[in-house]
Amino acid sequence: MKRVAVVGAGTMGNGIAHVFAQKDWDVRLVDVSPPALEKAVATIRGSLDRQIKKGKGTEAQRDAVLARITTSTELAAADGDLVIEAATEDPDLKLGLFAELDRLAPKNAILASNTSSISITTLAARTSRPEAVVGMHFMNPVPVMALVEVIRGQATSDATTAVVMDVARQLGKTPVEVSDYPGFVSNRILMPMINEAIYCLMEGVASAESIDTVMRLGMNHPMGPLALADLIGLDTCLAIMNVLHDGLGDDKYRACPLLKRMVAAGQLGRKSGRGFYAYQ
Repeated sequence: MKRVAVVGAGTMGNGIAHVFAQKDWDVRLVDVSPPALEKAVATIRGSLDRQIKKGKGTEAQRDAVLARITTSTELAAADGDLVIEAATEDPDLKLGLFAELDRLAPKNAILASNTSSISITTLAARTSRPEAVVGMHFMNPVPVMALVEVIRGQATSDATTAVVMDVARQLGKTPVEVSDYPGFVSNRILMPMINEAIYCLMEGVASAESIDTVMRLGMNHPMGPLALADLIGLDTCLAIMNVLHDGLGDDKYRACPLLKRMVAAGQLGRKSGRGFYAYQ
């Protein structure tokens, strides 16, 4: 397997394309938006340029990585041996994409989703190859973070799981196999912590800066939960909390009203310029 198609050129998609191209894979990056594709390639180039400045690469290596990435606005171009969906965390969007990818992708291709919470079993049910559908949840930022959650749906085969675990290792990542339950492992633990931090802010327990300082210095977290929520995107955090609440049926997963209000106001974190903090 040396050809990968990445569907979605946002933050996660361009990061996934970056790490595959760096490991000598031919990458097809697909998105309906030409500006999104241009921005993704520029982001990858900028990241590679920063590596060069740090003495971790050369201009020739940068150019070779970029040459391995081709872009397209047509879903039919997602013709890799491995197809990774990295679209917005919207269940209806992802379900529609998997039905289309099943029709368009090579019959022997593995279909993977970078979803952070949506059921792999449900996505696989929209295809004629549920045994070849798997979760491949990268962490943000993809070029830096070592973990990949490999999520087995109800019908995911041992062979598919083994291939994807091996691919993750080829990328220099550490794959962890998990079962298909709401939020998997990472977000089932992380999002309730972020949600509780938002409750602390809403109830006036402490300021955003104080909450984040407690978790950074007291719990040795590299980033406070509110700053992390801004990085992830508050709309994404809300979507995951809703998946947890709906899927597990426990009110401890109820999204904080302040989180809902901020998303309704368009205060989504770094991507919108304002969340719990202001960004330029």
